[in-house]
Amino acid sequence: MEPGTFPRLTGTAEVSVRPAVRADAAEIARVQGETWRTAFRALLPAAVLDGWDAAAAEAAWTAAVTAPPTPGHGVLVAVDDGRVVGFAAHGPAELDAGEAPHPYGPTTELAVLLVEPRWGRRGHGSRLLAAVADLARGTGARRLQAWVAEGDAVTAGFLESAGWAPEGWARTLDAAGTPVREVRWHTLLEGDA
Repeated sequence: MEPGTFPRLTGTAEVSVRPAVRADAAEIARVQGETWRTAFRALLPAAVLDGWDAAAAEAAWTAAVTAPPTPGHGVLVAVDDGRVVGFAAHGPAELDAGEAPHPYGPTTELAVLLVEPRWGRRGHGSRLLAAVADLARGTGARRLQAWVAEGDAVTAGFLESAGWAPEGWARTLDAAGTPVREVRWHTLLEGDA
């Protein structure tokens, strides 16, 4: 090798984000169940985790992928070497009672973004988030929002590192009889002031 040259590295990074297809539903449900059991054990009640129904989750994801409620709804998967390792679901945001439309314009809601914990910190979450933002822009959305469990420091930190911030709205969900408080985070899409 000549001085100042670098050895040639072989191999490729086989990572991507693509729209989910029907055949991905079982893997999306698996990633969701695995992530909830490992990363969200402290946030979700045991009844929710112990009562996980993989078949019902697969059926729900099949419907979300094959028959979305509007053209603005979608599911994306993160793929690493041919394996689904994460996913994101998005759609037009619904206004809460007493909430006026946002002054910046239409909003896309990031309903869920999960990466299986053993595949974390490899850029899959960032690629999914960027793809959702690109798709939202294509629908004319000017901002993104997501509901995050109040105790979910990992998701909050991830969104904050991507330029998101809490916007002041909160809600409480009933998770198998246990209240789970969520805070709404948001960001304006690039190029919007």
